[in-house]
Amino acid sequence: MVEVSTSILNVKKEEALKTLYNLETAKTDYFHIDVMDGKFVENSTNELMLEYCEYLNSITNVPLDVHLMVEGVEDYIKSYLAFEPNSITVHYEAAKNIEELKNWLNQIKENNCKAGVSIKPNTKVEEIYPILPYVHTVLVMTVEPGKGGQKLIPETIEKIKQLKEYIENSGLEVDIEVDGGINLENVQEVKDAGCNIIVAGTAIIHTENYAEAIKKLKQ
Repeated sequence: MVEVSTSILNVKKEEALKTLYNLETAKTDYFHIDVMDGKFVENSTNELMLEYCEYLNSITNVPLDVHLMVEGVEDYIKSYLAFEPNSITVHYEAAKNIEELKNWLNQIKENNCKAGVSIKPNTKVEEIYPILPYVHTVLVMTVEPGKGGQKLIPETIEKIKQLKEYIENSGLEVDIEVDGGINLENVQEVKDAGCNIIVAGTAIIHTENYAEAIKKLKQ
């Protein structure tokens, strides 16, 4: 059974407290925090995500799963470490080189937080092999990062399989998280490819029964 990290990107602000409470009672494993700066990706969500993190810290013990789609990564790491998240994931493509990426990962881990690296659909999975010993999680984007409600790009399934095989052959313990366009129609294919954490937003938020949606995604 996989874990489910519910993206709260499309939670309506006026219904936020009620929706977040209902997601907790529906047994989401994590709240997925999509942080965008309007530079690394088109949209800007930082202010809203900071606000939601404040809410979440006051009403729930469900762990936060922070995904930084930003430039100026270090400042954002500092901002979100304040909420004591379970994990912070940074983008491979945002780093100038491997050393800068390692510095970010160390900054995260030194604060008792799991560190993850994410790759966009066009980034070859082999590019992150050297960094795998330094991370807890790889977040494979199955859509272009930056907005919710997109359709999963089929070619990304092969990347998940390739990554899973490499991790197993290398004797590493790294979670594979998958984010983008995942729903009840394609979730089994994604799970079969080798992921163990699924990010879902609209597939949960746009249903009338969160608990049922999460249960079906997990099974």
